[in-house]
Amino acid sequence: MSIIEKALAKQQAKEAKTTTEEPKAVTENKPTAPESVIVNEKIALTLDKESLAERGYLIDNGTRKSIKDEFRQIKRKLLKNAFGSGAKTLDNSNLIMVSSAKPNEGKTFVAINLALSIALEQDKTVLLIDADVLRPSVIRELGVEDSPGIIEYLLGKSESVADIIYNTDIDKLKLIPAGKPHHLSNELLASEKMAALANELANRYPDRIVIFDCPPLIGVTETLVLANLMGQALIVVEESKTAIADIKSATEHLNEDLAIGLVLNKAIRSHKDLYGYYGYGYGAAD
Repeated sequence: MSIIEKALAKQQAKEAKTTTEEPKAVTENKPTAPESVIVNEKIALTLDKESLAERGYLIDNGTRKSIKDEFRQIKRKLLKNAFGSGAKTLDNSNLIMVSSAKPNEGKTFVAINLALSIALEQDKTVLLIDADVLRPSVIRELGVEDSPGIIEYLLGKSESVADIIYNTDIDKLKLIPAGKPHHLSNELLASEKMAALANELANRYPDRIVIFDCPPLIGVTETLVLANLMGQALIVVEESKTAIADIKSATEHLNEDLAIGLVLNKAIRSHKDLYGYYGYGYGAAD
């Protein structure tokens, strides 16, 4: 075989090898969706509605008419303050904090039910934020999987607010979880970034109510800092448990421009209800 023939044979063998391997290369390099696209395609969180209804939460299944009416009375006042005449005198009127004097007085129960009630409105959406970063319970109560939330955003691990807002299978209800616990959780709530976040939520979605389930007012100084970012506050009071002195202590340092409402929780118990909301007062806390 001549040198030319050997060269041609070598070239043909090289081309044959390339042709044979090309399909494999195409298969290995088949384009896939960028990771960011996969992350941002958040599937709506599915609430455990059966369990919620059993535990006294306002699930729109045609039952528990009384609690639906009671929360309807509360939300009408809040909506009027947020979008009606009250909005002219309140800063960030669509931001509402729900807190209590001390733990275990039912603030999360009220925050969730209030959000569920507002989600029934035809022209409003509601964003529920678990801002009780030391004792987060919103996600647990709703029966959904925990996900990155407000802590990750304040730490800079989530770049966009949209990354921590999750849709749910209730059309007009959205959630921001507390996120993974951090040793600076309370300090993060009092940070400039938290103030900027509150301002963005108030102005970016002006037709949306944003409910913050906040830490108790007594013993957590950062709650007062959060209160200064809000337009309205609901203070949950448990009947026969919360002392008048605690109520005064919890509210005396709140911003005087804040619209404050008092919710009387667990005022009536029956064998049918594990929890109950049965009263609402609006006006000066003293």
